[in-house]
Amino acid sequence: MIVNLTDKSEESLQAQLVRQIRTLILYGDLEAGRQLPSIRQLAGEQRVSVVTVQRAYEALEGLGLIHVRRGKGYFVSELSHEDRMTFSRTQLLARLVPIFRQARAEGLEASGLQEAVRIALEVSGRD
Repeated sequence: MIVNLTDKSEESLQAQLVRQIRTLILYGDLEAGRQLPSIRQLAGEQRVSVVTVQRAYEALEGLGLIHVRRGKGYFVSELSHEDRMTFSRTQLLARLVPIFRQARAEGLEASGLQEAVRIALEVSGRD
């Protein structure tokens, strides 16, 4: 499993780990049933504390992306296409709502928000 952590990011090491593993799972690079490195192994490879990896794994487990098998370790959970889309949509909304609230507070109306979303979709290269 390839993750790239940096202490130069404003994002904590734990948050970087959660984000990168979440992305690998949702893109299908880490398939269902695959065993993740042990907490100690990943901590050693990434030169971070065991607590950082443990908390990242707990966060991913809380999201339903991984699960633990006692005595065996952590494994990628089975996610249907619908589960993946629901998860992605939920994550997107969690990030967008505060941005939209701020834009509304600054006077942007619904039509302006819709136009901004349309432009963002065009810029991202997907419809």
